[in-house]
Amino acid sequence: MGTTATERRILSVLEEDAQASYGEIADRAGVSKPTVRKYIQQMEEEGVIVGYSAEVDPKKLSGQSIAMVGIEVESERYVEVTRALKAMDAVEALYTSSGDHMLMAEIRAPDGDALGDVINDDILDVEGVTATHPSFLQERLK
Repeated sequence: MGTTATERRILSVLEEDAQASYGEIADRAGVSKPTVRKYIQQMEEEGVIVGYSAEVDPKKLSGQSIAMVGIEVESERYVEVTRALKAMDAVEALYTSSGDHMLMAEIRAPDGDALGDVINDDILDVEGVTATHPSFLQERLK
């Protein structure tokens, strides 16, 4: 599906504020509430919008640490590895990557030690994972 100008305006509002009401989105996108409802429903059905989330400042998150982990995977084990990672509770998000790592995972755990345990005991134990490259998030700047 190619996005239209209306869809781009609606998506822009949602990306800025995922909790915006249809009325707020309509005002900011310059369309009616029924138009917003129609486009959002269509984009959800087509998989353009796959979910809504809150942005979190890891430094202010009491009792939780976050790491972005680059993961190297044997190409012949890619499907099995992604299934195993998606099933892990500590894996908040999982992305394919065209950068330095085949996969990027957002990992959350109660503290740094628990994050290390998830990386060393869970992720590296998945057959086909050859390396992990964690970056522990400190403070959200924007």
